[in-house]
Amino acid sequence: MSENNPSAMDYAEHEKTYAGFIAFSKIGAITSINVVLCLLIFGLGSGYSILAGWVALLATIVAAVIGCALGQKGWIPSAYAFGLAGLLAVLTVA
Repeated sequence: MSENNPSAMDYAEHEKTYAGFIAFSKIGAITSINVVLCLLIFGLGSGYSILAGWVALLATIVAAVIGCALGQKGWIPSAYAFGLAGLLAVLTVA
């Protein structure tokens, strides 16, 4: 046996890993919704929809990278990118 108490676990490290998983899941979910919104802009838009779709997609990628670096509050840049993509979708699809 390596220790006298084999059931001792590092709960602090487990909680830190779980918090990171939840933060990454939030970023991933919002980014996936943004990509679908970008596809909507590309597919249904007219006029400047190609440009608007690329701007929204680039903003989504940049926001996801920044969000991964921020940690717990990492979903906020992706939410701003979602707002931008939503605005561009309303302007180009309508």
